[in-house]
Amino acid sequence: MITTQLNQMKKFLQLALVAILVFAATATASAQKFGYVNSTAILAELPAMKAAESNLEAMQKQLQKKGQNMVQKFQADVAALEDLAGKGELTPKQQQEESVKLQTRQTEIGQFEQTMVNDLQEKRAELLKPIYDSVNEAIKAVAEEGGYQFIFDQQVLLYGQESSDVSAAVRSKLGL
Repeated sequence: MITTQLNQMKKFLQLALVAILVFAATATASAQKFGYVNSTAILAELPAMKAAESNLEAMQKQLQKKGQNMVQKFQADVAALEDLAGKGELTPKQQQEESVKLQTRQTEIGQFEQTMVNDLQEKRAELLKPIYDSVNEAIKAVAEEGGYQFIFDQQVLLYGQESSDVSAAVRSKLGL
């Protein structure tokens, strides 16, 4: 009989402990503060972002122009070679040598295009990293000052109350 009472007491204590843990977890979850921010809109407003985009656009145009010039010169040289070959002014050996030179230039043009894409990506990362870092720092500061445990981006948010939007506070931190 005493063992039955001890077993019942253990079960009661276990249930009580589980109830306390559930209550504590519920209280903790309800005490958490969530917010969201529209980082895309904030980034679009930043003068540094506009300057970076302008810089990237200028670089892209410059590289594209250089690439177009390479292609135009290549096409002109191909046409000239075809014209000379058509007139019979080149020996077969000369045609082959010129053809190899043109193939080499065509490969160089392809390599230039790859390099251009890589250079643009590297420049983009170089220019945007400090901007993203400053926005993230502002979001972190707003979270710490406002007691937020989580701040989500509005683009991945399915629902949020307007009172949880901290975009204005982040803009203020960034001086916008």
